[in-house]
Amino acid sequence: MLLAVDVGNTNTVLCVFDGDKVVEHWRTATDPVRTADELAVTMRGLLSQSRLLASRNLDGIVVCSTVPSVLHEMREMLGRYHSELTTLIVEPGVKTGVSIRTDNPKEVGTDRIMNAVAAVHLYGGPAIVVDFGTSTNFDAISSRGEFVGGALAPGIEISVDALSRRAAQLLKVELTRPARVVGKNTVESLQSGIIFGFAGQVEGIARRMAAELAPDDPESVSIIATGGLAPLVIDEVPNIDAYEPWLTLIGLRLVYERNFASLGGPA
Repeated sequence: MLLAVDVGNTNTVLCVFDGDKVVEHWRTATDPVRTADELAVTMRGLLSQSRLLASRNLDGIVVCSTVPSVLHEMREMLGRYHSELTTLIVEPGVKTGVSIRTDNPKEVGTDRIMNAVAAVHLYGGPAIVVDFGTSTNFDAISSRGEFVGGALAPGIEISVDALSRRAAQLLKVELTRPARVVGKNTVESLQSGIIFGFAGQVEGIARRMAAELAPDDPESVSIIATGGLAPLVIDEVPNIDAYEPWLTLIGLRLVYERNFASLGGPA
């Protein structure tokens, strides 16, 4: 079994794969000042809750991170507490199978590359991945499976926090779909602007991006949603074709297999 860890700016998601199936998963807050020892305690605490892992051991661990300080501590934690396992940290130089056709490939977040790896594997190209996280990332993948660029926008929670801080009479509200677009009070109005506003943003950017990826047939572009905040708005976006909550983790699993299968290690 394989443990895949995606360290994001806000949350860290952990999944245990048995073959290609997710059999356990957890989500924790990302703390950039947490030490390697604290990370080890947290990880062991989560793993110890699994009945499945009580009878079976992990074979390997694969990690990607968009937070450099956490990546450093994660590297130390793996070396100190999990040296018996085959581990892989996805970073520049690791074989992913996806060509990066941007001005500076090294500045592309590893989570975006993992999304591209999984999208190509599951849906083929051309494709667009919309990842609803701290930022809303739009990742464009060519018909040949290349990562060709994308768009980045402030995420839903960032926008809500900024609005509540800058407007004295506008409080933070529960992120849920209101009963109607025309709000009858402040709470409904905020919820309408947040949910339907982000839905409109996603629909518009994805449509424009698809027209650039496949000018002759934009409908051939698969649009895949992922990320912890995706369920808030995907039902309001008619051009989203699929929702895969574990897309980044699936990409991590595929990259782990691609690297170690070629070395004769675990696959």
